[in-house]
Order: sequence, then C-alpha cells, then structure tokens
Amino acid sequence: MSAFDLPWLVADIGGTNARFGLVTSMGARPSNVAVLAGSAYATLPEAVDAYLAEHAAGARPGAVCLAVAGPVDGDRYRLTNSPWAGSVRDLDVPYARLLNDFEALAVSLPHLEGDDLVHLGGPGLCHGVKAVLGPGTGLGVGGLAPADGGWTPIPGEGGHVTVPVVERREFEIVRVLQSQGLAHVVAEHVLSGPGLVRLHRALAQVNGVAAPELTASDIVAGLDDSLCAETVEVFCGMLGGFSGNVALTLGARGGVYLGGGVLPRIVERVRAGGFRTRFAANPDMADYLSAIGTALIVAPQPALTGAAAWLSRRARREPVG
Repeated sequence: MSAFDLPWLVADIGGTNARFGLVTSMGARPSNVAVLAGSAYATLPEAVDAYLAEHAAGARPGAVCLAVAGPVDGDRYRLTNSPWAGSVRDLDVPYARLLNDFEALAVSLPHLEGDDLVHLGGPGLCHGVKAVLGPGTGLGVGGLAPADGGWTPIPGEGGHVTVPVVERREFEIVRVLQSQGLAHVVAEHVLSGPGLVRLHRALAQVNGVAAPELTASDIVAGLDDSLCAETVEVFCGMLGGFSGNVALTLGARGGVYLGGGVLPRIVERVRAGGFRTRFAANPDMADYLSAIGTALIVAPQPALTGAAAWLSRRARREPVG
C-alpha cells in the first residue's frame, strides 16, 4: 500500500473519548464513525487497532490524520487530559500526520453549513480570520486564516490563559478555587466539563449552601435546581467574556465558532443567557466585537470532517506513489 491510497483513517482523540472514521473517497465526509472510551486502551495504537478491527472490517488505511487534545511537536503527541503519549510513527501506515484537535476543528469550519450551526448572535459569519473554541474535558482554542486561496489553521493552547473574571461573584469563585489548591486559576479550570463541577461546588460555598456532589451531566440536566441554573448562568457569562478575548486576540472578524462536547447539551441556555452580552462587553472594543458573528457547532464529529479536509488538501499537494 502507498501513501494516500484510500481509505484514510481520521481521528479526534480527546481526554475521555477517541472518535474514529474512514474516508473512502476524495472529498467525502467520514463514514464508519465510532466512539471508543480512551480508558479502555493502554495506548493510542491499541485504540486504532481496535477501531480498524471492530468497526472498519480490518481496513488498511494509506493515510491517517489524528487530531489530538494536546500540544503537537512534529510527529510526537502528549494528551493534556490523558496518559496517552507517543509518536504517530508508531502506527503502521504509509502517511501519518498529527494535528491539535482544535486545529482540525478550525479546518472544518468552511465545510460547515445549514443545520451544522446554531446562530448565537451578531451578524452572519463571513470570510476572514475565524476563531473556534470549546469546552469538553478541557478547553480548546484554535483559529483559521485565509491564505493562498485556501486556509491556514492556527493551533494554540488558549484554554490555559488566566481565567477571565469581571463580576464580583466570579472573583469570589476564583478565591474559593484558590483556597482549594488552585493557586493559578486558568480558563480551563472553569470552562470545561470538570470546570462545571468546580463552579457548582465553589458557588455553593460562595452562597453558603450545601450542595450534593454532581457530575457535569447532572448539572446541565438539573436546571430546575437553582444552584445548577446559577452554575450554568455563570459558565455562559464567563464563556462569553473568554470568547470575546479570543476574538480580539486573533482579529476574528470572520466569526467565532463554539465547539466541544458540553455546549450542544445546553444550546438554548447559551442562546438565552449572558454569552453574547459578555462577548461584546469590552468597553474599549464593544463596536468591534458587536460586528463579529458567533455560532455554535452542532454537527456530529466536526473534527473528523476537518481531519479529512486536511488530508484531501495534502493529497492534492503531496502526491506520493
């Protein structure tokens, strides 16, 4: 088998789940999509082998693009919220490349349309630099810049910037988290699935009330409970402020897109809550931010679409026999 022979294997490897798919023709969206629990496998190559054997009829891909939730250094990866680490060269595939997961998500943006997106306010999305961010097991951030008639993805680790706090209640939450051992509170500590749990626990202490130990799923499902509702309200407001900061940093006039595994479960709360208000609340740059559209990605497995698009472009540019 030669490099770029079809099928191609694409993957979105997060701290909790590993998502895989096959690309069977140039330009097609991934098929044979399966989600495997990362904790069930000691290494990433083991998870790849299990997917190919159990969900892809033993296919032998000519190329693979893995989008991983953590920094990428050439052919090496180390997941931020998982013990998996190694080299993509460990896979027995002719052509194998790594992307940061939000780099792959950024590449997917021009391929999303219609029901793939939920509008969250501002004008329509347009051509220009785009930003994408989202809470899941961690908090990912990436960008996409127009270049040479196409697009160039911008990877980053923006989820680890200092937490964006403005309101008194938010400062009190940060003080509680610091008292619990987080000397330096970063955005990911509150704007993620585990962050929802931290917020819920810290808000209970700020409000002087007792609260049961809940998971992130419990919190977003329990919005008839006042503390759960307040937790999600604070979460959406802080996410809006963080998103505005990312938009300003990247100059994302083409739009800000929200992804990740948490937000699709609270779409209406994000639309109705303080997200958009806080997004444009910068007193010096309110007009600039108000002119940027925002949208929530609800397409299934968009990072797989991005990884497939990345491989398609490389196959056209780097034909290998």
